Amino acid sequence: MTRPRIGIIPGDPSGIGPELIAKLLTADGVKDSADILLIGDAHVFEAGQNVADLSLEMHPVDAGAGTWTDTAPFALHAMETIAPDAVRVGEVTEAGGASVLRTLDQALAFAQAGVIDAIVFGPFNKASMHLAGLGHEDELHYMAEKLGVTGYVSELNVLDAMWTSRVTSHIPLRDVADTLSEERILEAVHLIDRTLRRSGVERPRIAVAALNPHAGDNGKFGTEEIDLLTPAVEKLAKTQMAISGPWPSDTVFLKAVAGEIDAVVTMYHDQGQIALKLLGFDRGVTVQGGLPIPVSTPAHGTAFDIAGTGVADLGATRAAFDIACRMVSHWEKEAAA
Repeated sequence: MTRPRIGIIPGDPSGIGPELIAKLLTADGVKDSADILLIGDAHVFEAGQNVADLSLEMHPVDAGAGTWTDTAPFALHAMETIAPDAVRVGEVTEAGGASVLRTLDQALAFAQAGVIDAIVFGPFNKASMHLAGLGHEDELHYMAEKLGVTGYVSELNVLDAMWTSRVTSHIPLRDVADTLSEERILEAVHLIDRTLRRSGVERPRIAVAALNPHAGDNGKFGTEEIDLLTPAVEKLAKTQMAISGPWPSDTVFLKAVAGEIDAVVTMYHDQGQIALKLLGFDRGVTVQGGLPIPVSTPAHGTAFDIAGTGVADLGATRAAFDIACRMVSHWEKEAAA
């Protein structure tokens, strides 16, 4: 099996991303799992090593001009996206956001050109990115536009073997019910089913969470379960998909913890995020669902409060890297099925 070629960008230079990347690259088994291309400013990666009290051998390459995978131990496609004195550790800055967008653009261009197979990125800070001109609600929709994706996309969150997707995401809670539709529910389910298959799960077991308390209690607490969710689940079940629901959202995650299901499709952002972060904040991963390549990142943020202290936990970043490698190995196989 061909080794995955993973492009790694450090995330916001003011946060814990550079430190986490340094720790990732020295973790057991990482160097043997994939060919790794670092994309970004040399001084940002070096600053992360200094914080982590590590030293890595990085060799500059022009990754777009030829083969880089025989460069050991780590190939660096060096960029100049932010001056060293413009890095303000622990602060929201326009310069930090601009650095993120430039490194992300380069990684996406390399993915489109077939230079890398997947992208793993250190945490972004949306406030910094918006200061730098991000005109999208989040990085996923920015990436989708850059990659020419016009279909359904959604962040997928992963904790160990438990996955979640959501039908609505970064919108006010008061708008959730009006935004739901049978079509969006079907899209969310199909997306997580396809992505799980691409991560090696042959027949994903998917549970759909209800919107209302007690799954609406036969319409007493809302009719979305009757009007939208149940018809969608029944339609999907007819395709032989392993799907069930709608389940009350205060109990459906018990099924996931017990290993009875692989994924939960939630109706809004916090419905799944609270459960996953409570169960394992230090291990959670975000997969950018619906893109033509695997893209993953730790689910936590830039943690400006501990940036520069050297105490950032590697767990989620390592999990994001492992998922990206696994998805690359299954991607073409599932896509051809």
